[in-house]
Amino acid sequence: MGEINVKNKFNLWLENAVDDSDLIAELKSVADDENEVYERFYRELEFGTAGLRGVIGAGTNRMNIYVVRRTTQGLANFLKKKYGEAAVAISYDSRIKADYFAQEAARVLAANGIKVYISRELQPTPVLSFLVRELKCKSGIMVTASHNPAKYNGYKCYGEDGCQMTDVNAGTVYDEIQKVDIFNDVKLVDFEEGIKSGLIEWVDESVYETYLDNVQAQTVNKDICKNAGLKVVYTPLNGAGNKLVRKILARIGVEDITVVPEQENPDGNFTTCPYPNPEIREALDLGLKLSEKVGADLLLATDPDSDRVGIAVKTDDGYRLLTGNETGILLMDYVLSCRKANGTLPKKPVAVKTIVTSKLVERICEKYGCELRNVLTGFKYIGEQILGLEKNGEESRYVFGFEESYGYLAGTYVRDKDAVVASMLICEMAAYYRKNGKSLYEVMNSVYEEYGYYINRTLSFEFEGASGMEKMANIMSNLRDNPPAEVSGIEVVATADYKLSVAKDLKADTEEVINLPKSNVLSYSLADGGAVIVRPSGTEPKIKLYLTSVGKTREESLALCDKLGKDMETKLGLL
Repeated sequence: MGEINVKNKFNLWLENAVDDSDLIAELKSVADDENEVYERFYRELEFGTAGLRGVIGAGTNRMNIYVVRRTTQGLANFLKKKYGEAAVAISYDSRIKADYFAQEAARVLAANGIKVYISRELQPTPVLSFLVRELKCKSGIMVTASHNPAKYNGYKCYGEDGCQMTDVNAGTVYDEIQKVDIFNDVKLVDFEEGIKSGLIEWVDESVYETYLDNVQAQTVNKDICKNAGLKVVYTPLNGAGNKLVRKILARIGVEDITVVPEQENPDGNFTTCPYPNPEIREALDLGLKLSEKVGADLLLATDPDSDRVGIAVKTDDGYRLLTGNETGILLMDYVLSCRKANGTLPKKPVAVKTIVTSKLVERICEKYGCELRNVLTGFKYIGEQILGLEKNGEESRYVFGFEESYGYLAGTYVRDKDAVVASMLICEMAAYYRKNGKSLYEVMNSVYEEYGYYINRTLSFEFEGASGMEKMANIMSNLRDNPPAEVSGIEVVATADYKLSVAKDLKADTEEVINLPKSNVLSYSLADGGAVIVRPSGTEPKIKLYLTSVGKTREESLALCDKLGKDMETKLGLL
C-alpha cells in the first residue's frame, strides 16, 4: 500500500510540479530508481518549532517551492484565524534557492491579504528576529538551514515576540498545513504585482542601522578596542554575516580585520567548507592558515546565517580553537566581572544557559551573585526567559545567555542567538585582556585553574533516511528501558528523563518533577561530578552525546572524556 501511495505521489508531482524545471528534471532522472523515489515521498518534512529543514529537491520529503508554498499557506490560515490582519517579515541567507523560497513565501502571504516585509538581500537570522518586533509583525520567516551541508535548506518560523514559534502555535500551524492540498489549495500572487499593490514591501535599509545601534549598546567597556592593536581574521563562511559583522567591528574601533577571501562572498555551494559549521575544524582551515600568515590575535568564524560564531585564539605554539562552552564561559566571566567592576551590573542579574551547557557557568554565576536559569536545548527557550522578564518589567536584569553549540546573546533587542553581538563582545573582550597583558588563551587557562578543568565534548552520530529515524527511536527506547548504572566504571548517582519530566536521586532514592517542557532527553550525573546527556537533534537526523568530565589537570580530564565517550558509544550500540 505504501509503495502504491509513493508512486501515486510521484506521478502527481511529475504532472504538477512544473513551476521549477529543476524539480521535473530531478523526478525524471530518478523515475526508475525505487529507493530514490521512496526517499523523496515516503514522508512529509515535518513542521515543528524549528520550522522545516531538509535536502533541496523534488518531493514531499524535500525542500522546494511547493513545500514552502504549502507551509506558508498553512501559516497564513493560522495568522488570519488568530489575528485577522497580520504582517510578516521575511529574510534569508546564502543557501541555494533561499531568495527564491523567500519570494515564493511572500507571494503566498500577499495572496492571502497579509502584509509582507522582505529583505532585499541576505541577512543574519538575528536580524529577522529584530525585524519582527521592530516592524510590529505577527510572524517572521527565515529561509536558512543554519550550518547544515550545502544540500540542505530550511524555513524557520518566528512568533510576534521575535522568538522561534512556540510548541503550541507550531502545532496549530502544522494542523493548518495538513488541511492544504499542495497543488490545489495554495493562493499565489505575482511577486511584482504584490510590490505594486503594497502588500509586499522591501525592508528599508535604515532598519539595519537601527539593529546595529542596538548591538553596539551592548558594549561593556566602551572604546576599549580603539588603539588596542587587535589583529583579527574573519570568515563569514560564504554566509550572511559579512557586512554586519564588519560594520559593527568598525564601529567599535577594530581596524585591523582581514577577511578570508575565498569565503567572503555568499555561496550556497560552500565549496571551501562542505560543512559550514564553526564547530568543525575543517571549516576554519583557510581562516587558520590566514591567521598564521598575518599573525592574527583572533580568528572569528560565523556560520551561514550568522547566528553562531566560533573562534580560534593565538597561543605560544599556533592557534587553538575554543569550544562553544569555552567561548561562552569567557564571555560570561568577562560580562559579569567587568559590569560588576564598572557599576553597570543590574540588581538581581539573570543569566541563562541550556541544560547541556557547561556546569562551570554555575560556579562563575555564584561568584558574581548572578541567578542562573537552566532551560531546554534550543535558543528559543532562552528567548522565552527574556520575554518573561520583559513582561514583568525586568528585562534589564538579563545580562547574558548562551548554549554550548556556539550561540550567544547579550541584550534583549532580539530573541535569538546573535553572532553579530557575540563577535563584537569577543573582540572587545580580547582587546580588554590585551590591554591588561593577557591573551584569551591565558585567561581561559586561569579560569580552569580557579574552578577546575571541566571538559565538555559533543559527539554526533548521523542516521540518514527512513531506517535512520527508526534506529534513533530504538536507541532512545532501549536506553530508557535499560539505564546505565555506571559509565566507564564511574557510578551514575542521578538521572533525569525530560520526556517523562522525572529526575531521580539514586543515592537518596528520591524523585522530583522537572518543571520544563517535555523533551526527548536523558541525563546521567556521575559520582565524580561529570555527566552524560543523550539527545536526538530536533533539526537534523542525529543523536548527540554531551559529555562532561572533571579533572585536576586538562590532560586528566581529556583522557577521562575519551573513556566516557567510548563507553557510551558501546552502550548505545554505535561502535
